[in-house]
Amino acid sequence: MSWETVIGLEVHVQLATVSKLFCGCPTTFGSPPNHNVCPVCLGLPGALPVPNEGALRLATRAALALDCTVHRRSVFSRKNYFYPDLPKGYQISQFDRPLATGGSVRCESPERGPISVPIARLHVEEDAGKSLHDRFANATAIDLNRAGLPLAEIVTGPDLRSAGEARAYLTTLKQILVYAGISECSMEQGSLRVDANISLRRPGAPLGTKTEVKNMNSFANVARAIDAERERQQALLEAGQAVEQVTLLFNAATGTVRPMRSKEDSHDYRYFPDPDLPEVVLSAEWIAEARAAIPELPDAKRERFAAGYGLSAYDARVLAADRRIGDYFEAVVHAGAAPKPSANWVMGEILGHYNAAGTVPVPAATLAAVIAIVERGEVSHSAGKTILEAISASGETPAVAAARLGLMQVRDDGALEAWVDQVLAASPKEVERCRSGETKLLGFLVGQVMKLSRGQADPKAIGSLIERKLE
Repeated sequence: MSWETVIGLEVHVQLATVSKLFCGCPTTFGSPPNHNVCPVCLGLPGALPVPNEGALRLATRAALALDCTVHRRSVFSRKNYFYPDLPKGYQISQFDRPLATGGSVRCESPERGPISVPIARLHVEEDAGKSLHDRFANATAIDLNRAGLPLAEIVTGPDLRSAGEARAYLTTLKQILVYAGISECSMEQGSLRVDANISLRRPGAPLGTKTEVKNMNSFANVARAIDAERERQQALLEAGQAVEQVTLLFNAATGTVRPMRSKEDSHDYRYFPDPDLPEVVLSAEWIAEARAAIPELPDAKRERFAAGYGLSAYDARVLAADRRIGDYFEAVVHAGAAPKPSANWVMGEILGHYNAAGTVPVPAATLAAVIAIVERGEVSHSAGKTILEAISASGETPAVAAARLGLMQVRDDGALEAWVDQVLAASPKEVERCRSGETKLLGFLVGQVMKLSRGQADPKAIGSLIERKLE
Protein backbone atom coordinates (compact mmCIF):
# COMPACT_ATOMS: atom_id res chain seq x y z
CA MET A 1 0.00 0.00 0.00
CA SER A 2 1.38 3.40 -0.97
CA TRP A 3 2.30 6.36 1.19
CA GLU A 4 1.13 9.92 0.63
CA THR A 5 3.62 12.71 1.28
CA VAL A 6 2.15 15.76 3.01
CA ILE A 7 4.17 18.99 2.88
CA GLY A 8 3.70 22.45 4.32
CA LEU A 9 6.19 25.27 3.78
CA GLU A 10 7.20 28.23 5.92
CA VAL A 11 8.89 30.90 3.82
CA HIS A 12 10.74 33.75 5.54
CA VAL A 13 11.13 36.74 3.24
CA GLN A 14 13.23 39.77 4.16
CA LEU A 15 11.26 42.91 3.39
CA ALA A 16 13.11 45.40 1.16
CA THR A 17 13.50 48.23 3.67
CA VAL A 18 16.61 50.30 4.38
CA SER A 19 16.28 49.95 8.15
CA LYS A 20 15.39 47.18 10.57
CA LEU A 21 11.92 46.35 11.86
CA PHE A 22 12.10 48.09 15.25
CA CYS A 23 15.14 50.38 15.03
CA GLY A 24 17.03 52.59 12.59
CA CYS A 25 19.96 50.23 11.96
CA PRO A 26 20.67 49.62 8.26
CA THR A 27 19.76 46.35 6.55
CA THR A 28 22.88 46.37 4.35
CA PHE A 29 24.08 42.87 3.44
CA GLY A 30 27.77 42.03 3.80
CA SER A 31 28.70 44.57 6.48
CA PRO A 32 31.44 43.60 8.99
CA PRO A 33 30.12 41.44 11.85
CA ASN A 34 28.16 43.30 14.54
CA HIS A 35 28.44 46.56 12.61
CA ASN A 36 24.73 47.26 12.01
CA VAL A 37 23.58 47.08 15.64
CA CYS A 38 22.20 49.34 18.36
CA PRO A 39 20.77 48.95 21.89
CA VAL A 40 17.39 47.87 20.45
CA CYS A 41 18.60 44.99 18.30
CA LEU A 42 21.19 44.05 20.94
CA GLY A 43 18.38 43.70 23.47
CA LEU A 44 19.93 46.06 26.01
CA PRO A 45 17.84 47.01 29.08
CA GLY A 46 15.59 50.02 28.58
CA ALA A 47 15.81 50.03 24.76
CA LEU A 48 12.31 50.27 23.28
CA PRO A 49 11.21 49.11 19.82
CA VAL A 50 9.57 51.46 17.30
CA PRO A 51 7.73 49.74 14.39
CA ASN A 52 9.00 50.41 10.87
CA GLU A 53 6.10 51.79 8.82
CA GLY A 54 7.78 50.86 5.54
CA ALA A 55 8.04 47.22 6.58
CA LEU A 56 4.34 47.11 7.43
CA ARG A 57 3.50 48.67 4.05
CA LEU A 58 5.52 46.04 2.20
CA ALA A 59 4.03 43.21 4.25
CA THR A 60 0.53 44.50 3.51
CA ARG A 61 1.34 44.70 -0.20
CA ALA A 62 2.70 41.14 -0.11
CA ALA A 63 -0.45 39.87 1.56
CA LEU A 64 -2.67 41.52 -1.03
CA ALA A 65 -0.52 40.24 -3.92
CA LEU A 66 -1.13 36.72 -2.55
CA ASP A 67 -4.90 37.32 -2.30
CA CYS A 68 -4.81 37.23 1.50
CA THR A 69 -7.32 38.94 3.76
CA VAL A 70 -5.50 41.78 5.52
CA HIS A 71 -6.77 42.32 9.06
CA ARG A 72 -7.30 45.88 10.13
CA ARG A 73 -5.97 44.99 13.59
CA SER A 74 -3.05 42.73 14.42
CA VAL A 75 -0.72 42.25 17.38
CA PHE A 76 3.02 41.78 17.88
CA SER A 77 3.77 39.02 20.39
CA ARG A 78 6.87 37.77 22.13
CA LYS A 79 8.03 34.29 21.11
CA ASN A 80 10.12 33.14 24.05
CA TYR A 81 13.05 30.79 23.59
CA PHE A 82 16.77 30.72 24.31
CA TYR A 83 19.38 30.61 21.59
CA PRO A 84 22.78 32.35 21.47
CA ASP A 85 21.88 34.49 18.45
CA LEU A 86 18.68 35.81 20.09
CA PRO A 87 19.96 38.58 22.39
CA LYS A 88 16.64 39.52 24.01
CA GLY A 89 15.70 35.95 24.89
CA TYR A 90 12.57 36.36 22.79
CA GLN A 91 11.67 37.16 19.21
CA ILE A 92 9.06 39.77 18.33
CA SER A 93 6.62 38.00 16.02
CA GLN A 94 2.87 37.61 15.54
CA PHE A 95 0.87 34.67 16.83
CA ASP A 96 -2.90 34.49 17.20
CA ARG A 97 -3.57 37.84 15.52
CA PRO A 98 -1.40 37.95 12.38
CA LEU A 99 -1.39 40.65 9.73
CA ALA A 100 -3.16 38.47 7.14
CA THR A 101 -4.77 35.08 6.61
CA GLY A 102 -6.14 33.13 3.67
CA GLY A 103 -4.86 33.65 0.15
CA SER A 104 -3.42 31.29 -2.43
CA VAL A 105 -0.73 30.81 -5.05
CA ARG A 106 -1.52 29.20 -8.39
CA CYS A 107 1.25 27.07 -9.86
CA GLU A 108 1.85 24.06 -12.09
CA SER A 109 2.26 20.73 -10.29
CA PRO A 110 4.43 18.20 -12.17
CA GLU A 111 1.99 15.48 -11.11
CA ARG A 112 -1.43 17.16 -10.81
CA GLY A 113 -1.25 19.98 -13.35
CA PRO A 114 -2.56 23.43 -12.34
CA ILE A 115 -3.11 23.70 -8.58
CA SER A 116 -3.94 26.43 -6.10
CA VAL A 117 -1.83 26.28 -2.94
CA PRO A 118 -3.68 27.80 0.04
CA ILE A 119 -1.85 30.35 2.20
CA ALA A 120 -2.73 29.85 5.86
CA ARG A 121 -1.26 33.10 7.15
CA LEU A 122 1.25 35.89 6.62
CA HIS A 123 2.74 37.54 9.66
CA VAL A 124 5.52 40.03 10.36
CA GLU A 125 8.46 39.28 12.63
CA GLU A 126 12.05 40.25 13.32
CA ASP A 127 14.97 38.06 12.30
CA ALA A 128 17.45 36.55 14.73
CA GLY A 129 21.23 36.88 14.54
CA LYS A 130 23.52 34.39 12.87
CA SER A 131 25.86 31.80 14.36
CA LEU A 132 29.22 31.52 12.60
CA HIS A 133 30.85 28.15 13.09
CA ASP A 134 33.83 28.58 10.76
CA ARG A 135 35.54 31.69 12.18
CA PHE A 136 37.32 30.02 15.11
CA ALA A 137 38.56 26.50 15.68
CA ASN A 138 37.11 26.01 19.15
CA ALA A 139 34.26 28.51 19.37
CA THR A 140 31.11 29.69 17.63
CA ALA A 141 30.90 33.41 16.85
CA ILE A 142 27.67 35.41 16.84
CA ASP A 143 26.94 38.12 14.25
CA LEU A 144 23.95 40.26 15.23
CA ASN A 145 23.80 42.31 12.02
CA ARG A 146 20.81 40.19 10.99
CA ALA A 147 19.03 40.55 14.35
CA GLY A 148 15.97 42.72 13.90
CA LEU A 149 15.75 42.55 10.09
CA PRO A 150 12.11 42.75 8.96
CA LEU A 151 10.60 39.47 7.80
CA ALA A 152 7.28 38.38 6.39
CA GLU A 153 6.64 34.72 7.15
CA ILE A 154 4.32 33.08 4.62
CA VAL A 155 2.89 29.76 5.80
CA THR A 156 1.02 27.19 3.72
CA GLY A 157 -1.20 24.47 5.07
CA PRO A 158 -0.34 20.77 4.60
CA ASP A 159 -1.47 20.93 0.98
CA LEU A 160 1.59 20.09 -1.12
CA ARG A 161 2.11 16.48 -2.15
CA SER A 162 5.58 16.23 -3.68
CA ALA A 163 9.00 17.83 -3.84
CA GLY A 164 8.18 18.96 -7.37
CA GLU A 165 5.05 20.75 -6.18
CA ALA A 166 7.01 22.46 -3.41
CA ARG A 167 9.57 23.71 -5.92
CA ALA A 168 6.86 24.93 -8.31
CA TYR A 169 5.12 26.79 -5.48
CA LEU A 170 8.36 28.43 -4.34
CA THR A 171 9.26 29.49 -7.87
CA THR A 172 5.88 31.13 -8.38
CA LEU A 173 5.87 32.72 -4.92
CA LYS A 174 9.30 34.24 -5.56
CA GLN A 175 8.15 35.65 -8.91
CA ILE A 176 5.18 37.35 -7.25
CA LEU A 177 7.22 38.83 -4.40
CA VAL A 178 9.99 40.13 -6.66
CA TYR A 179 7.46 41.54 -9.16
CA ALA A 180 5.67 43.40 -6.38
CA GLY A 181 8.93 44.86 -5.01
CA ILE A 182 8.52 43.11 -1.66
CA SER A 183 11.96 41.52 -1.48
CA GLU A 184 14.99 40.59 -3.55
CA CYS A 185 14.33 36.97 -2.50
CA SER A 186 18.01 36.00 -2.68
CA MET A 187 18.62 32.65 -1.02
CA GLU A 188 22.36 33.26 -1.36
CA GLN A 189 22.08 36.39 0.81
CA GLY A 190 19.46 34.90 3.13
CA SER A 191 16.63 37.21 2.12
CA LEU A 192 14.50 34.15 1.35
CA ARG A 193 14.65 31.08 3.58
CA VAL A 194 12.48 27.99 3.53
CA ASP A 195 11.55 25.49 6.23
CA ALA A 196 9.67 22.37 5.13
CA ASN A 197 7.24 20.44 7.34
CA ILE A 198 6.90 16.86 6.12
CA SER A 199 4.81 13.87 7.15
CA LEU A 200 3.63 10.61 5.59
CA ARG A 201 0.28 8.85 5.77
CA ARG A 202 -1.73 6.24 3.99
CA PRO A 203 -4.11 7.81 1.44
CA GLY A 204 -7.20 9.07 3.25
CA ALA A 205 -5.73 8.53 6.73
CA PRO A 206 -5.24 11.30 9.33
CA LEU A 207 -2.07 13.38 9.16
CA GLY A 208 1.07 11.68 10.41
CA THR A 209 3.74 13.06 12.73
CA LYS A 210 5.52 15.92 11.01
CA THR A 211 9.17 16.87 11.05
CA GLU A 212 10.72 20.19 10.07
CA VAL A 213 13.71 20.41 7.72
CA LYS A 214 15.98 23.48 7.64
CA ASN A 215 19.28 24.60 6.06
CA MET A 216 18.29 24.52 2.38
CA ASN A 217 20.03 27.14 0.23
CA SER A 218 18.25 26.67 -3.10
CA PHE A 219 14.91 25.49 -4.44
CA ALA A 220 16.66 22.44 -5.86
CA ASN A 221 17.95 21.59 -2.39
CA VAL A 222 14.48 22.10 -0.91
CA ALA A 223 13.26 19.40 -3.30
CA ARG A 224 16.22 17.15 -2.46
CA ALA A 225 15.66 17.61 1.27
CA ILE A 226 11.97 16.76 1.00
CA ASP A 227 12.75 13.58 -0.93
CA ALA A 228 15.45 12.61 1.58
CA GLU A 229 13.11 13.09 4.54
CA ARG A 230 10.27 11.28 2.76
CA GLU A 231 12.54 8.28 2.22
CA ARG A 232 13.73 8.38 5.84
CA GLN A 233 10.20 8.47 7.23
CA GLN A 234 9.00 5.75 4.87
CA ALA A 235 11.82 3.46 5.98
CA LEU A 236 10.90 4.04 9.65
CA LEU A 237 7.19 3.45 9.12
CA GLU A 238 7.68 0.32 7.05
CA ALA A 239 9.98 -1.04 9.76
CA GLY A 240 7.19 -0.52 12.30
CA GLN A 241 8.94 2.40 14.02
CA ALA A 242 7.46 5.76 14.98
CA VAL A 243 8.42 9.09 13.43
CA GLU A 244 9.51 11.54 16.11
CA GLN A 245 8.60 15.23 15.91
CA VAL A 246 12.05 16.73 15.39
CA THR A 247 13.79 19.53 13.53
CA LEU A 248 16.38 18.32 11.03
CA LEU A 249 19.21 19.91 9.07
CA PHE A 250 19.76 19.11 5.41
CA ASN A 251 23.32 18.35 4.27
CA ALA A 252 23.61 19.36 0.61
CA ALA A 253 26.93 17.53 0.17
CA THR A 254 25.52 14.15 1.20
CA GLY A 255 21.86 14.70 0.34
CA THR A 256 20.83 13.53 3.82
CA VAL A 257 19.10 14.98 6.88
CA ARG A 258 20.22 14.79 10.50
CA PRO A 259 18.41 15.70 13.74
CA MET A 260 19.07 19.18 15.13
CA ARG A 261 16.68 19.28 18.11
CA SER A 262 13.24 18.14 19.19
CA LYS A 263 10.55 20.17 17.45
CA GLU A 264 8.58 22.52 19.66
CA ASP A 265 4.84 23.18 19.69
CA SER A 266 3.46 26.70 19.88
CA HIS A 267 2.74 26.44 23.61
CA ASP A 268 6.45 25.83 24.24
CA TYR A 269 7.17 29.40 23.18
CA ARG A 270 4.78 30.97 25.73
CA TYR A 271 3.54 33.63 23.32
CA PHE A 272 2.05 36.78 24.82
CA PRO A 273 1.43 40.31 23.42
CA ASP A 274 4.53 42.50 23.54
CA PRO A 275 3.82 45.14 26.19
CA ASP A 276 6.25 47.58 24.53
CA LEU A 277 4.33 47.67 21.23
CA PRO A 278 0.82 48.94 20.51
CA GLU A 279 -1.77 47.07 18.51
CA VAL A 280 -1.22 47.49 14.75
CA VAL A 281 -4.24 49.31 13.33
CA LEU A 282 -4.50 49.75 9.56
CA SER A 283 -6.96 52.13 7.95
CA ALA A 284 -8.97 51.31 4.86
CA GLU A 285 -6.97 54.00 3.04
CA TRP A 286 -3.68 52.32 4.04
CA ILE A 287 -4.85 49.00 2.62
CA ALA A 288 -6.12 50.69 -0.55
CA GLU A 289 -2.74 52.40 -1.06
CA ALA A 290 -0.96 49.07 -0.64
CA ARG A 291 -3.24 47.46 -3.21
CA ALA A 292 -2.66 50.32 -5.66
CA ALA A 293 1.12 49.81 -5.35
CA ILE A 294 0.90 46.24 -6.69
CA PRO A 295 2.08 46.13 -10.32
CA GLU A 296 0.81 43.75 -12.98
CA LEU A 297 1.72 40.29 -11.64
CA PRO A 298 3.17 37.34 -13.60
CA ASP A 299 -0.13 35.53 -14.28
CA ALA A 300 -1.77 38.64 -15.68
CA LYS A 301 1.30 39.51 -17.74
CA ARG A 302 1.46 35.99 -19.23
CA GLU A 303 -2.18 36.17 -20.26
CA ARG A 304 -1.73 39.63 -21.78
CA PHE A 305 1.40 38.64 -23.69
CA ALA A 306 -0.38 35.62 -25.18
CA ALA A 307 -3.59 37.47 -26.04
CA GLY A 308 -2.16 40.87 -26.96
CA TYR A 309 1.00 39.85 -28.82
CA GLY A 310 -0.03 36.44 -30.14
CA LEU A 311 2.80 34.67 -28.31
CA SER A 312 2.75 30.96 -27.51
CA ALA A 313 2.05 29.93 -23.94
CA TYR A 314 5.73 28.94 -23.60
CA ASP A 315 7.08 32.26 -24.90
CA ALA A 316 4.68 34.23 -22.70
CA ARG A 317 5.69 32.22 -19.64
CA VAL A 318 9.43 32.68 -20.23
CA LEU A 319 9.16 36.41 -20.89
CA ALA A 320 6.85 37.08 -17.94
CA ALA A 321 8.93 35.07 -15.47
CA ASP A 322 11.10 38.12 -14.72
CA ARG A 323 9.55 41.57 -14.52
CA ARG A 324 12.58 43.34 -16.03
CA ILE A 325 12.76 40.92 -18.96
CA GLY A 326 9.02 41.30 -19.58
CA ASP A 327 9.32 45.08 -19.52
CA TYR A 328 12.36 44.91 -21.83
CA PHE A 329 10.48 42.75 -24.34
CA GLU A 330 7.62 45.24 -24.42
CA ALA A 331 10.05 48.13 -24.86
CA VAL A 332 11.55 46.34 -27.90
CA VAL A 333 8.06 45.95 -29.39
CA HIS A 334 7.20 49.58 -28.65
CA ALA A 335 10.43 50.59 -30.41
CA GLY A 336 9.03 49.11 -33.62
CA ALA A 337 9.95 45.42 -33.72
CA ALA A 338 7.28 42.78 -34.33
CA PRO A 339 6.30 40.75 -31.23
CA LYS A 340 7.39 37.26 -32.38
CA PRO A 341 10.90 38.23 -33.60
CA SER A 342 11.26 40.35 -30.46
CA ALA A 343 10.37 37.37 -28.28
CA ASN A 344 12.82 35.13 -30.14
CA TRP A 345 15.69 37.61 -29.84
CA VAL A 346 15.04 38.39 -26.18
CA MET A 347 14.84 34.71 -25.24
CA GLY A 348 17.67 33.63 -27.51
CA GLU A 349 20.23 36.42 -27.21
CA ILE A 350 19.33 38.64 -24.26
CA LEU A 351 18.12 36.28 -21.55
CA GLY A 352 21.38 34.34 -21.23
CA HIS A 353 23.39 37.54 -20.74
CA TYR A 354 20.81 38.84 -18.26
CA ASN A 355 20.87 35.64 -16.20
CA ALA A 356 24.67 35.69 -16.09
CA ALA A 357 25.30 39.40 -15.54
CA GLY A 358 22.02 40.76 -14.20
CA THR A 359 21.85 43.36 -16.97
CA VAL A 360 20.78 43.52 -20.61
CA PRO A 361 23.63 44.08 -23.11
CA VAL A 362 21.94 46.81 -25.20
CA PRO A 363 18.98 49.19 -24.84
CA ALA A 364 15.64 47.97 -26.14
CA ALA A 365 15.65 50.45 -29.03
CA THR A 366 19.04 49.14 -30.17
CA LEU A 367 17.83 45.54 -30.20
CA ALA A 368 14.78 46.68 -32.17
CA ALA A 369 17.13 48.26 -34.73
CA VAL A 370 19.10 45.00 -35.04
CA ILE A 371 15.88 43.05 -35.52
CA ALA A 372 14.79 45.56 -38.18
CA ILE A 373 17.87 45.11 -40.40
CA VAL A 374 17.59 41.32 -40.06
CA GLU A 375 13.88 41.32 -40.92
CA ARG A 376 14.51 43.59 -43.93
CA GLY A 377 17.09 41.12 -45.19
CA GLU A 378 19.98 43.57 -44.97
CA VAL A 379 21.97 41.13 -42.81
CA SER A 380 21.51 37.45 -42.01
CA HIS A 381 20.27 36.24 -38.64
CA SER A 382 23.73 34.96 -37.72
CA ALA A 383 25.23 38.30 -38.75
CA GLY A 384 22.65 40.01 -36.55
CA LYS A 385 23.98 38.07 -33.58
CA THR A 386 27.52 39.18 -34.42
CA ILE A 387 26.37 42.79 -34.71
CA LEU A 388 24.55 42.61 -31.38
CA GLU A 389 27.69 41.35 -29.68
CA ALA A 390 29.81 44.05 -31.32
CA ILE A 391 27.58 47.00 -30.46
CA SER A 392 27.20 45.88 -26.85
CA ALA A 393 30.89 46.75 -26.51
CA SER A 394 31.29 49.60 -29.03
CA GLY A 395 28.02 51.48 -28.70
CA GLU A 396 27.74 51.81 -32.49
CA THR A 397 24.45 51.77 -34.33
CA PRO A 398 23.61 48.39 -35.92
CA ALA A 399 23.99 49.80 -39.45
CA VAL A 400 27.44 51.26 -38.71
CA ALA A 401 28.61 48.01 -37.10
CA ALA A 402 27.28 45.94 -40.01
CA ALA A 403 29.15 48.10 -42.52
CA ARG A 404 32.37 48.09 -40.48
CA LEU A 405 32.29 44.31 -40.11
CA GLY A 406 31.36 43.73 -43.75
CA LEU A 407 28.15 41.93 -42.82
CA MET A 408 25.66 43.73 -45.07
CA GLN A 409 24.08 41.18 -47.37
CA VAL A 410 24.94 41.45 -51.07
CA ARG A 411 21.85 41.93 -53.22
CA ASP A 412 23.62 42.28 -56.58
CA ASP A 413 22.32 39.46 -58.80
CA GLY A 414 25.60 39.24 -60.68
CA ALA A 415 27.64 38.74 -57.52
CA LEU A 416 25.21 36.15 -56.15
CA GLU A 417 25.23 34.21 -59.42
CA ALA A 418 29.03 34.25 -59.55
CA TRP A 419 29.23 32.72 -56.06
CA VAL A 420 26.63 30.09 -56.93
CA ASP A 421 28.37 29.14 -60.18
CA GLN A 422 31.69 28.80 -58.36
CA VAL A 423 30.21 26.47 -55.73
CA LEU A 424 28.31 24.35 -58.26
CA ALA A 425 31.45 23.96 -60.36
CA ALA A 426 33.41 22.84 -57.30
CA SER A 427 30.74 20.33 -56.17
CA PRO A 428 29.84 18.16 -59.20
CA LYS A 429 28.97 15.05 -57.17
CA GLU A 430 26.66 16.94 -54.82
CA VAL A 431 25.02 18.70 -57.77
CA GLU A 432 24.32 15.38 -59.50
CA ARG A 433 22.90 13.81 -56.33
CA CYS A 434 20.73 16.84 -55.75
CA ARG A 435 19.39 16.60 -59.30
CA SER A 436 18.69 12.89 -58.63
CA GLY A 437 16.35 13.75 -55.77
CA GLU A 438 18.59 14.18 -52.71
CA THR A 439 17.10 17.57 -51.93
CA LYS A 440 18.73 17.70 -48.50
CA LEU A 441 21.98 18.51 -50.30
CA LEU A 442 20.48 21.86 -51.28
CA GLY A 443 21.22 23.04 -47.75
CA PHE A 444 24.83 21.93 -48.14
CA LEU A 445 25.22 23.92 -51.34
CA VAL A 446 23.62 27.01 -49.77
CA GLY A 447 26.02 26.66 -46.85
CA GLN A 448 29.00 26.53 -49.20
CA VAL A 449 27.86 29.74 -50.89
CA MET A 450 27.41 31.42 -47.51
CA LYS A 451 30.92 30.32 -46.55
CA LEU A 452 32.34 31.64 -49.81
CA SER A 453 30.55 34.98 -49.40
CA ARG A 454 31.60 35.23 -45.74
CA GLY A 455 27.95 35.43 -44.75
CA GLN A 456 27.11 38.33 -47.06
CA ALA A 457 24.84 36.39 -49.41
CA ASP A 458 21.09 36.21 -48.77
CA PRO A 459 20.45 32.51 -48.04
CA LYS A 460 16.88 32.65 -49.37
CA ALA A 461 17.98 34.25 -52.64
CA ILE A 462 20.85 31.76 -52.93
CA GLY A 463 18.51 28.82 -52.37
CA SER A 464 16.14 30.01 -55.08
CA LEU A 465 19.02 30.65 -57.49
CA ILE A 466 20.51 27.17 -56.95
CA GLU A 467 17.11 25.54 -57.47
CA ARG A 468 16.69 27.35 -60.79
CA LYS A 469 20.17 26.33 -61.97
CA LEU A 470 19.56 22.67 -61.07
CA GLU A 471 16.28 22.40 -62.99
